[in-house]
Amino acid sequence: MAISLQKGQRISLDKGGQGIEKLCVGVNWGAIEKKSLFGGKKHEAVDLDASVGLFSADKQKVDIVYFGQKVSKCGSIRHSGDDLVGDTGGDDGLDNEVITVDLTKVPSSIDQIVFVLNSFRGQDFANIPYASIRIYEGTPAKVDNVVATFDIANDATFKGKVSMIMGKLYRHSGAWKFTSIGDSTEDKRLEQTLQTVATKYL
Repeated sequence: MAISLQKGQRISLDKGGQGIEKLCVGVNWGAIEKKSLFGGKKHEAVDLDASVGLFSADKQKVDIVYFGQKVSKCGSIRHSGDDLVGDTGGDDGLDNEVITVDLTKVPSSIDQIVFVLNSFRGQDFANIPYASIRIYEGTPAKVDNVVATFDIANDATFKGKVSMIMGKLYRHSGAWKFTSIGDSTEDKRLEQTLQTVATKYL
């Protein structure tokens, strides 16, 4: 049964004494619904960008994966591609963007892998109807086992913000663990968000 994470909660990725080798972090969000001039409804496209920063033990950014660079230099992390709209017919339960991580291929020099979310068009997180992430075993096309879910919407602190730190994978005693973060930042761009990560969250 999937764990419903709260901010700051940590989970182990061990499964029956054996670590999970491959996992996906999927992000699902909705387009903004507005009333049309004639009383109907229309949708305003929402372009959220899920990205990953890879950091060494001394807090140096080693690599980045985002819509413009879909595969990490080491080949262990892949991005499914850019979704420019979000769900327009209500929550379909499917991920709009998925980041796949093969933990067996992450170089030993990488100590932390941080997942961030940026609103590309500068749309306020508070206006987006829903947004969530889920961690699961499988592939972007097939979910085998949902490990945890994390609701990253409907938080009053997101008002006026367009950048967010979702969570991070980190090494601990030779095993990988995940911490949910869910903090918005004052940043406007991805590089700024990753700098905040390095300064405050590693």
